[in-house]
Amino acid sequence: MTATLTSREFNQDTSRAKREAASGPVFVTDRGRTTHVLLTVEAYERLAGPKQSILDMLAMPEMADIDIEFDDFRNRGPERAVDFDFET
Repeated sequence: MTATLTSREFNQDTSRAKREAASGPVFVTDRGRTTHVLLTVEAYERLAGPKQSILDMLAMPEMADIDIEFDDFRNRGPERAVDFDFET
């Protein structure tokens, strides 16, 4: 179940908003336009998925068969002299 509260209602009764969020997302409107969504932490974590570092993801066994090539982005062009003398 979803609920919709105006910004004023949300500010005046945050306890209600938190109770409503236990049943589903609470949409908060500002001048008739939805601007925010209040979720429980559990609902957010389900949406966001598990937290993993890049090291954990690269260490996954299914990643062993994937060949990743990284481009060398260093500038290989001719060097230019830099003039630090300037007049203001």
